[in-house]
Amino acid sequence: MPGRDTCRAVKYKSMKDFLNFIRTLIVLIIILFVVFYFIIGIKMVPNDDMEPRLSAGDFILYYKIDRDPNLRDVIVLKKNDTEYVGRVIAVSGDKVEITKDEILMVNDNMVVESKIYYSTPYYEGFVDYPITLAQGECFVLCDMREGGEDSRYYGPVRSSEILGTVIGMYRRGGL
Repeated sequence: MPGRDTCRAVKYKSMKDFLNFIRTLIVLIIILFVVFYFIIGIKMVPNDDMEPRLSAGDFILYYKIDRDPNLRDVIVLKKNDTEYVGRVIAVSGDKVEITKDEILMVNDNMVVESKIYYSTPYYEGFVDYPITLAQGECFVLCDMREGGEDSRYYGPVRSSEILGTVIGMYRRGGL
């Protein structure tokens, strides 16, 4: 009977397609695991320290392999078992000072930032200024300078404390 052989062929082809789908799915899951465990990180912004560019609840993607950020890069870092997001304003060899008049100085030059809308207050009792950054260190400030937890609070950031450089973001929409 030709009907039975055709039915077996269809079942065999369906089973073969199903197994190929499962194999492809497993490979895809392994690739995504490797990419998101070793190369790309996802983090929800914990607070409004980086407003107006990043708000609490926004999701950021960061590149985990880059531990040598450039000036103005936004990075994710871990200090004292807490993860922070901040902008690099000075790198190795730079001298940083924040005056009691709320002026940010890098290498004895006043820093004027075009898209920072807040003054940079001096935090009493945390970091002694001026501070010269050692090799493999950077100084990080939040975009919302008044009250932000950044290098004025916890000091310079070592490259071993950098989790990665932000490469993208997804703004939560009215949730």
